[in-house]
Amino acid sequence: MLAVVLGVSWATARGLAWASEQRSLAAFRAQDQARGPLATAIAPAPALAPTLPDSARLDQSLWDPTRIRAHVLAMARPAPPPLAVLRIPRLGLEVPVLEGTDEWTLDRAVGHIEDTARPDEPGNVGIAGHRDGYFRVLKDIVEGDILEVALPGEVHRYRVGRLSIVDPADVDVLAPTGGPRLTLVTCYPFYFVGSAPRRFIVQADAE
Repeated sequence: MLAVVLGVSWATARGLAWASEQRSLAAFRAQDQARGPLATAIAPAPALAPTLPDSARLDQSLWDPTRIRAHVLAMARPAPPPLAVLRIPRLGLEVPVLEGTDEWTLDRAVGHIEDTARPDEPGNVGIAGHRDGYFRVLKDIVEGDILEVALPGEVHRYRVGRLSIVDPADVDVLAPTGGPRLTLVTCYPFYFVGSAPRRFIVQADAE
């Protein structure tokens, strides 16, 4: 009986997480619609990514069980509309980008790194994610892969040009750039007990 109760409780929590995710993305789509008919006429807005799957269908097969639990708990708290939606089509990744890199943000989504260009600005946009959550798929990324950043009314496309492993103190990868660049940051190794000692970096320039 206890197992049944726990199972129902877990399913309920995941259902609430799904509802929270849908509200977050709905708010993002509302921003898109608020641009109005004139903006649409000037720059037709491609369809935003399909709503993210609920936690029961979200592919978390690569995730650490502790991170899955943290994700469900984080999703129970309301969040502001995402700054953008990050997609890596070949790897099947689609995730909201929130502001900041605190633990709650990275348990729920991926986060825009402070002091880097925002997703709607030119320059080097830094985005961080957990190695045992959304960004674990980065273990399979290769040079030439396409990254997409969906904004209200537009989608920016980047092509991966460099993969590297650096020390945490090496912040040069986040330095401002003359052209538009997307830099993804996660801890490394991807499978490591405890605090991972290095950082895995994906650098992609605009197409």
